[in-house]
Amino acid sequence: MTNFAPAAADSTVQSTGAGILQVGPVNPTVQAALASEFGAVRLPDAAGEREAFLTERADEVRIAVCSGKVGVDADLMRRLGNLEAIVNFGVGYDATDVDQAVARGISISNTPDVLTDCVADTALALYLDVLRRISAADRYVRRGDWEAQGNFPLTVRASGKKVGILGLGRIGGAIAHRLEGFDCEIHYHNRSPVEGSVYTYQHSAEELAGAVDVLVVAAAGGPASVGLVGSSVLDELGPEGHLINIARGSVVDEDALVAALLEGRLGGAGLDVFADEPRVPSALKDLDNVVLLPHLASGTVETRGDMAELTLANLRSYLDDGTLLTPIS
Repeated sequence: MTNFAPAAADSTVQSTGAGILQVGPVNPTVQAALASEFGAVRLPDAAGEREAFLTERADEVRIAVCSGKVGVDADLMRRLGNLEAIVNFGVGYDATDVDQAVARGISISNTPDVLTDCVADTALALYLDVLRRISAADRYVRRGDWEAQGNFPLTVRASGKKVGILGLGRIGGAIAHRLEGFDCEIHYHNRSPVEGSVYTYQHSAEELAGAVDVLVVAAAGGPASVGLVGSSVLDELGPEGHLINIARGSVVDEDALVAALLEGRLGGAGLDVFADEPRVPSALKDLDNVVLLPHLASGTVETRGDMAELTLANLRSYLDDGTLLTPIS
């Protein structure tokens, strides 16, 4: 059994008696610091080793460090009886049992703001690609179809569209700001109107979809938003409408989306996230009106570096005085 490695003599980890556990894979910079600076260990992946570890050492764990994709689920959290804080690499934390954490007074941090621009840039890239069929046209040239079949079919103008933002938070707002540069008319839906917003508020996801040409999903993940974009929303978008999702795969009913695309009830989609990553429905891979990305919206050198720095800053802050720099609200 791997024990918590001893810290250096002047280490904050030793002085606080902390047990720090890495749950699942994390950013390489974070992982290296967890081992070298904090003496953390990783929760074993294999079921038998994981169970043995938790049986022997679960009570030592005070802090869990994880990615937004893995999180600390309900069962693991129950096993960690002395858990005080969860330090999350990523803005999303829907893989963590937040309700249980709140009930037990367990603090959770994430990495907001530092990834906003790159995620918004990716949303804009998907918007342009889907409407103008950039990726499809690239494949057309590479296959030799331009020479063999002539000009590529006409696409859809990207400027001046009515665009709906489902979730006008930090990222949704940044997306809307970029789309203003394309003279787009912005509508949005949140649980309640955003005070001071100049954009048009719609009272439901269905009303939003019915009012726009393109729907951009930027809503937070978690139980409250599962399947928020279902058949009724997609039908409101209609055969000339387009869907962009840079939020969480769980927010969109993937079966309904595939059906709408295959049946021609939706004009196209640009997707960075999926319900069962890294598995993507095979039907989507054959559609030229769909752009598929491998969950890379925040995947730039600069942003991942900033996320790693903020993750470690949250951990150091908690060990220093019991506070997190960017706790979830």
